[in-house]
Amino acid sequence: MRKLLAIGLLLALAGCDSATPDPARPLGPPQPGVLRVLAGSELADMQPILDEAAKATGVQVNMTFSGTIEGAETLARGEAGGKFDAVWFSSNRYLQTQPDAGKRLGNQVKIMNSPVVLGLAADTVRKLGWDGKRVTWSQIAQAAGAKAFTYGMTDPSASNSGFSALVGVASALAGTGAAVTAGQIAPITPDLTRFFSAQALSAGSSGWLSEAYQRRATGADAGEKVDGLVNYESVLLSMNAEGKLPQPLSLVYPSDGVISADYPFTLLSDAADDARSAHQRLTDHLRTPDVQRRIMDQTRRRPAIPGVELSGQFTQRDLVELPFPAGADAVDALLSAYFNKIRRPSRTLYVLDTSGSMQGDRIEALRSALIALTGADGSLLGKYRGFRGREELTLLPFSGAPAAPVTFLVPDTDPQPELDRIKAFAGALKATGGTAIYDSLTRGYQLLGRPDPAKFTSIVLMTDGQNTNGSPYASFQAAGRDAKIPVFTVLFGESSQDEMNKVAALTGGKVFDARSTPLAKVFQEIRGYQ
Repeated sequence: MRKLLAIGLLLALAGCDSATPDPARPLGPPQPGVLRVLAGSELADMQPILDEAAKATGVQVNMTFSGTIEGAETLARGEAGGKFDAVWFSSNRYLQTQPDAGKRLGNQVKIMNSPVVLGLAADTVRKLGWDGKRVTWSQIAQAAGAKAFTYGMTDPSASNSGFSALVGVASALAGTGAAVTAGQIAPITPDLTRFFSAQALSAGSSGWLSEAYQRRATGADAGEKVDGLVNYESVLLSMNAEGKLPQPLSLVYPSDGVISADYPFTLLSDAADDARSAHQRLTDHLRTPDVQRRIMDQTRRRPAIPGVELSGQFTQRDLVELPFPAGADAVDALLSAYFNKIRRPSRTLYVLDTSGSMQGDRIEALRSALIALTGADGSLLGKYRGFRGREELTLLPFSGAPAAPVTFLVPDTDPQPELDRIKAFAGALKATGGTAIYDSLTRGYQLLGRPDPAKFTSIVLMTDGQNTNGSPYASFQAAGRDAKIPVFTVLFGESSQDEMNKVAALTGGKVFDARSTPLAKVFQEIRGYQ
């Protein structure tokens, strides 16, 4: 049962991108005319439409934007009862594979649709000869394997867009017309490897992925050039509409099919009568033709009801919908192959503060966070967010100066002995001395050298204080700007938010906040970007 629950949590987490609860919208007790909704963060763009709906129906929606893991656990463990009246993720198909989650879902009303497709810079599409043509996933995989283009995609254990892309490509390449099975993964692994060899950017959320692509396209980020994105059609159309890209993205709709998000606004099975009535009024309103057109115009998602004509932004009207795996074994086989055999391997370096201020609970939190990434928590989710097969991992502790680095190579078969070495090293970390952040970060860049285009290369910087030893931030700027390796900074203890923001922005990374969230959970979230 524990394994089944872990599978359910993993699948459910694909329904929304990582976010933190919105403090402006506290849950509060049940109230007439108020729906307390656990929602994926991508639905924040629906707020103006929901505000209009409140005036028309008297139903106010208070959305709590959940992180992927937290949202899935809340539902699967039954902890949503009394706190939420409804859930609203991009899809319920994942939750329905897990009985403990599926039984808590009540009436489901689909509000809109958005397929996951490939968007490439217009010049790239013309060079490929795909302008105005329909191509198959197999043809796309062949071009990707020939390095004809590169793209970014979200981590399939963190975001529905990445998970849908992985399932869609696998189902199409299997070529059976049915949902992909566990036994079909090995035969199609070579084709999948060709397709994912062109993935040059990973992210834990669709929003950050889009921002990172825009930064690289405009030259604001000196990282590896990326020609396009695998993402929701709505996201790609919105990027074009904003007019900030050097050239628009041309959307490629594979002729053999896609997997779409259908955004079911779902009442929980134990919701009170007033919530049921409010849910009915609201969803009826959201599915009226006028509101469906506003959703289409404002969010660029497709209408969920017949009779509403698609606007001109949707160049492909008819889509083939690919089947979703019915069994957890197929999902497990597909994700295992993706992380440990198919995608580019990771090359990660952790620059870890072990200064005197880390003594006590803080150094213990750091030890525990690293040990959790070795799979010590025993969950399937931990397996996919932990250190992966073929990964090169370097741990660089520092205090008043950088310590001796230790590098580990995790094999794709029998990884446990190497994971045990990492666990032992992490468990022996001790806190003492000063804090030389920038000398240590510069040392990390020296160790990595130039990025390897065949690997996802990144640095994690975790510090609980401010720089007290060695060189200042200014001395690091040139190295950080030119190295083309993102730094994911972690706010912890009294670390300087301003300087951690600067490091992340300079290198094309991202800031993660572990001041009010357990460090182990933050380290796990970062894995979606590596």
